[in-house]
Amino acid sequence: MIEEILPPGVRSSEAFDDLAPAPLFPEEAALMAGRRERRRAQFATARACARRSLAGLGLAPAPLLPGAGGAPRWPAGVVGSITHCDGYRAAVAARAAEVTALGIDAEPAEPLPRGVLGLVASEDERAALERLSAEHPGVCWDRLLFSAKEAVYKAWYPAAERWLGFADADVRFSPHGTFTARLHPTEPPPGAPTAFEGRWLVREGLLLTTVATPGTGE
Repeated sequence: MIEEILPPGVRSSEAFDDLAPAPLFPEEAALMAGRRERRRAQFATARACARRSLAGLGLAPAPLLPGAGGAPRWPAGVVGSITHCDGYRAAVAARAAEVTALGIDAEPAEPLPRGVLGLVASEDERAALERLSAEHPGVCWDRLLFSAKEAVYKAWYPAAERWLGFADADVRFSPHGTFTARLHPTEPPPGAPTAFEGRWLVREGLLLTTVATPGTGE
């Protein structure tokens, strides 16, 4: 499903439950020691998805351990992203020469809890969401905004290695499955991205968002 909103060169894998065996490397299992069984199962399935995506690039299985900021450390020369929510886990990977930034997110296709939108959206973004909701009421636009900003953060952090708050990205949606994000963090590091383009999809009770920046191919 998520492959429909990814560009060429990105390998993806997804799962809708945790029923398939998903063995962990010892280093990964140690990270989950003491966690609840449900969380361990989600983690293991997501890591299995990541390894299948890496296999699509011709790479052998290896531990995927969190780095600074909690994001997985991908093999050298690879960018990737992982997401999971109730009923869905997915991972994507690409050669950094083909895709320089990559982020994905999945959320249930339900409205945000009361009070959360004010923490996520600017006044202009809320006004835009109101217009979209009136014209296209079949989409939970508030949750989609949350998802898009999560995907943007996952694409941003590996390059910037700094926190990006919800207020630091201005997201605008097209009702036809795309969005743009303009970034304005305080004191951005040199060379950090200032904008992203993304795609979105609503299906089977899920909201999916992806951000992928093409590379030079060199």
